[in-house]
Amino acid sequence: MFEAIFFPQTAARYRATPLSEQRAQYLRHLNELGARRTTLRKNANDQLSLVRLLHLREGDGVSVPQIEAAAAIWALPKGHRYAGTASPKAKAHFVSRGIQWLRFLGWLDEPEHQRHLYGAEVAIFKKWLRQERGLSTATIQAYCAAADHFFCRLAGKDVALNDIRITNIDDVIAAEHRRGAWSRRTKHDYAQRLRAFFLFAEARGWCRAGLAAGIMAPRFMADESVPKGLGRADVLHLLASVVGDRAVDKRDTAILMLLIAYGLRAGEVRGLQLDDLDWENDRLRVRCPKPGRTHLWPLSHQVGHAILRYVREARPTGFGRNLFFTAHAPIRPLGRAALGKMVRDRLAGIGIVSGRRGTHALRHAAAQHLLDQGMSMKVIGDFLGHRDPSSTAIYAKVNLTALREVAALDLEGLA
Repeated sequence: MFEAIFFPQTAARYRATPLSEQRAQYLRHLNELGARRTTLRKNANDQLSLVRLLHLREGDGVSVPQIEAAAAIWALPKGHRYAGTASPKAKAHFVSRGIQWLRFLGWLDEPEHQRHLYGAEVAIFKKWLRQERGLSTATIQAYCAAADHFFCRLAGKDVALNDIRITNIDDVIAAEHRRGAWSRRTKHDYAQRLRAFFLFAEARGWCRAGLAAGIMAPRFMADESVPKGLGRADVLHLLASVVGDRAVDKRDTAILMLLIAYGLRAGEVRGLQLDDLDWENDRLRVRCPKPGRTHLWPLSHQVGHAILRYVREARPTGFGRNLFFTAHAPIRPLGRAALGKMVRDRLAGIGIVSGRRGTHALRHAAAQHLLDQGMSMKVIGDFLGHRDPSSTAIYAKVNLTALREVAALDLEGLA
């Protein structure tokens, strides 16, 4: 592997140093994940430095503090192959690369994260949500995360599942309220998800009967606030700011155009496949995991051009049929969290650092733009993929004229 990234003389020197096979094994792994040559070189350099600083031998267990101590020496002048003191960012990269390599070999001593005692019960609940309820992956994760959070907070209090009382649940929610980290909506959703778990647990005799009925979710009005979208000028400024010939710029331009032009959800963008692009008929197929339907959209020239430019010039090949991938190794399909971070970072780049700044802000902006153009609420609801007219009603709060159309839709439903 060293011969593929270094000149012959340098490769021979790397091969002659201790643990050469273990180092080369990890480099081959990174190469298979799509790492670039520069990334492989940096990892090879840091591996060698770590071996020398820690006097590593095969099978040695290494802790994270040991790696950080080695990094402190490495960061000193003459501690590595560059002159001067390494920057904090370079030091952090050194630690990260060392952790990933030793974890890959199984040599990293990591403390066991505290887990609760009811992982098996949560796993059964998860299977039921998927097979019997048919919920989306994101929804299942949210329900199970609430149960996991509750049991982790309960760990150490010596309370068995069949002894849990409503006061235990109230105490956990009250503790989060005192921390001030949860909004009223977050506490509402958390309580609703716990209620679902304990209903499931009651049906199987795991807990006291009637426990779920005692979980009262905090009152929350779904339409109590105006959607925090972006102004049209900010949206256009955002799109114009993504310039350059880097692979990440070509990818982000295509993603932003999809979010802005079609108001797609993050899950809909991440689920796009190459086969969803019908170039002959200029159509785009979008799978909507939230309502569980598939939509066909006319593929505009501008959006199609941006996607085609990304596919031809920047999209990694050989990693599957997903449309969008990470720009750096490990190469993998782009996830919802990565999409949100991309949008937030791009907005911060044009000076927007407050308010709602994720992918959903662009969805709200797309809906508001249609409303400002005089589109009917029915058309906007179809555009967003809403099955219930009340889901679209929130956008009418900033346009008094449109309230009449919402009322008309409600009357039609009663007819």
